[in-house]
Amino acid sequence: MDIKHEYVRKPVHILAKPEDVAEKVVAAGDPDRVSILAKLLEKPRLVNEHRGFLAYTGYFEGEKITVVTHGIGAPSAAIVFEELLMLGARTIVRLGSCGSFHRDLKVGDVVVPEGAAYIEGGTIGMYLGKICYPAVPDFELTELIVSKLLEENISVKKGLVFSSDAFHAEEDYIAKCMRQKMIAVEMECATLFILSRLKGFKSASALIVVNDLLRGTIIDVGAKRELEKSAGKAVLHALAEYS
Repeated sequence: MDIKHEYVRKPVHILAKPEDVAEKVVAAGDPDRVSILAKLLEKPRLVNEHRGFLAYTGYFEGEKITVVTHGIGAPSAAIVFEELLMLGARTIVRLGSCGSFHRDLKVGDVVVPEGAAYIEGGTIGMYLGKICYPAVPDFELTELIVSKLLEENISVKKGLVFSSDAFHAEEDYIAKCMRQKMIAVEMECATLFILSRLKGFKSASALIVVNDLLRGTIIDVGAKRELEKSAGKAVLHALAEYS
């Protein structure tokens, strides 16, 4: 028996109206980071708190920008990115964190990914099947973010990152990632970059190094919050300028 029905794609987690969401978005996994970003906006307005996905829309240098929580990991992030797209987002930058394993990186630096590796399957596999698809950001936006980070006197390194699906299993992959010339591990960039290519929006990312996996050092909470402000300001400057 055939079952026929109309499937209407609509947001069920980000319960904002299309006019509440800007075309330009900064997304972060940590809701506390989103609150910090919101304070950098002019006239920030809370447009979603359903399911803990805090979202604020305001203005930066005259440009309407939304800052939003995407949660942890690919499944959560994919839901948020898809629903932002339904609501009118056209450019999404992830301001995240990462663990580094490159000798030239230390806690407090920022990694700007030129591409992200991932393991076949999981959330990405649901979109791609067995196709090995390049996970790469928008290059113009990426370079603009780098320039704005440097203007904030933030130490920046570009390179390839590994997008993990299991935070507490990442250590088993680090040696291989280092041999394959990756420089850091995080959890959502591959999903963002691939969705942006499949769905037709622009994406990029900036990742604060919070854990130096080579030296075993972790960033101080106070220093992390200050860097979130300065890196967030750089990303907002880049988004405001980008067209």
